[in-house]
Amino acid sequence: MDIELGKGKTARRVYGFDEISLSPSIITINPDDTDTSIQIAGRKLDIPILASAMDSVVSPQTAALMSQYGGLGAMNLQGLQFRFEDADTKLKEIAACKSPAEYVALAQRLYDTPLIKELIKHRIQEVKKRGGVPVVSSIPQRAAELGPIARDAGAEIFIVQSTVISTKHKSTQTELLDLPSFCKEMDIPILVGNCVSYPVALTLMATGVAGVLVGIGPGHACTSRSVLGIGVPMATTIADCVAARDHYFHESANYVPVIADGGMAVGGDICKAIACGADAVMVGSPLARAEEAPGHGTHWGMATGSPLLPRGTRIRVGTLGPLKEILHGPARFDDGSMNLVGALRTSMGNLGAATIREMQKVEVVIAPSILTEGKVFQKAQQLGMHGMHSRG
Repeated sequence: MDIELGKGKTARRVYGFDEISLSPSIITINPDDTDTSIQIAGRKLDIPILASAMDSVVSPQTAALMSQYGGLGAMNLQGLQFRFEDADTKLKEIAACKSPAEYVALAQRLYDTPLIKELIKHRIQEVKKRGGVPVVSSIPQRAAELGPIARDAGAEIFIVQSTVISTKHKSTQTELLDLPSFCKEMDIPILVGNCVSYPVALTLMATGVAGVLVGIGPGHACTSRSVLGIGVPMATTIADCVAARDHYFHESANYVPVIADGGMAVGGDICKAIACGADAVMVGSPLARAEEAPGHGTHWGMATGSPLLPRGTRIRVGTLGPLKEILHGPARFDDGSMNLVGALRTSMGNLGAATIREMQKVEVVIAPSILTEGKVFQKAQQLGMHGMHSRG
């Protein structure tokens, strides 16, 4: 139902994670008997968690660890890992910045350094040698160029990702990526994102992609809402795109997973994302707090390096413990920041959901609170408070 903003404009009521809650059923299940596995891009994952393709979150080491612990980690082909042989030195320089202005200036300089295409093969092979599944991400403008290089180097999943993705992009400067042709030519699973609406998600699914990432502007290191005014709260975003997934499956018998991307800081957010219908989640800030994370206790967005309009603040998230403990526990704190999988299993047990499919069908109730999802920086401040009890 539309709400009148004024005589000349109406708006739709939408909901974020902090405005909903999950209602228990008459059945409960032992959390140890729940199954958190899911199929993404033709691959069975033990846990429905992907690590965001951000320099502060995924390196070859953490990509391999994510595979080892049951999920996936994506490396950003426009990131520092593919611009510098000694990427960790540059990452430490960003972490050491004393002010936002210093950080933006440094990021603009570092991210303006040309890509070293030879590093694509080197980094992908490093992930494979560590026993991980190589997943890489690129902006649409460079996907046709870098995709074949990554595929031939051994990448097993390719993500085409931008702030806002569309199959009807208009430009006099760049050529539109032909997604159906790209999917056929690559011959490896393609994930694509990001979108927030039913019609865009439905259109993307018809191009032959193996999954759609949904979410624009909710991330704790993302400032698209404050800089561009763009974004839809995640509960509504997921529900709308899940409706497109189900419609497309009914029409084509092809199930295209929906991956909720951004705005999830604690275990409860992940539980709510799946209850809204998501098949999996892609998270950044919770994993940026791992001891192995390449951000060294800081976290920043992918678009900060823009020379004209940088977006994506750098936040200090601290270091809580090893990646394994953040994913699987044991938790050292009681705020939902660690043992994300344990939180999901416990929630599933209390809600009577034995599988992810059953978790997608649990009852969701609207429970408005003082803190709404739109207050991105208030949550970012909460994340920063971890520094008071962090280990680094």
